[in-house]
Amino acid sequence: MPEISPPAAPPQNRHTPLDDGQGIAYGSFMAALSIVILTHLGFVTGQTAGLALLISYATGWDWAPVFFVVNIPFYWIGWKRFGPTFVAKSLFAVTLTSALAAILPHYISFADLNPLLGAVMIGTFTGSALIALFRHGASLGGIGIVGLYIQDATGFRAGWVQLIFDACIFAVALFLRDPVAVAWSFLGALVANLTIAINHRKDRYIV
Repeated sequence: MPEISPPAAPPQNRHTPLDDGQGIAYGSFMAALSIVILTHLGFVTGQTAGLALLISYATGWDWAPVFFVVNIPFYWIGWKRFGPTFVAKSLFAVTLTSALAAILPHYISFADLNPLLGAVMIGTFTGSALIALFRHGASLGGIGIVGLYIQDATGFRAGWVQLIFDACIFAVALFLRDPVAVAWSFLGALVANLTIAINHRKDRYIV
């Protein structure tokens, strides 16, 4: 899944704890739903979610616990870069997403799902999920945090760090998955990134 840094909190944040709770719950649910579709179609994605998917495909392990574990090392970096509140919210989002991704397949299944429609659904669900999390001061952890840490330390742009990591994920995926599925996966990632780029604008939205 694509990740960007959460926006800087405005001087007076209009979000209440209840607002944050429902926003993070919504984002986690939509992220988990996109993972259900991803795994059903055998697609991949970027960032730590994509890394967890590759590990899951290669080993047969469930995605949910793998995703939770691979994010653990990034919380320390997130603590240093954004503070304890951001880490606590992100930990909650990652835990809830992992739990929902494990539970949802027991209640939803697809007899037939066109890969083009699936890619668009994945992209829009993922984009809306991440926007909800970002606007409520959370994320799904991972490489976005590392990218910002490297940018602070060296000046190398965080976006390039994320792009390089995602390129590696998709390159490895070509050896593990059908190239056509990888191509559809790329479309899903493109839709997600466009959804975020168009709708997550700090110059347009205060919170």
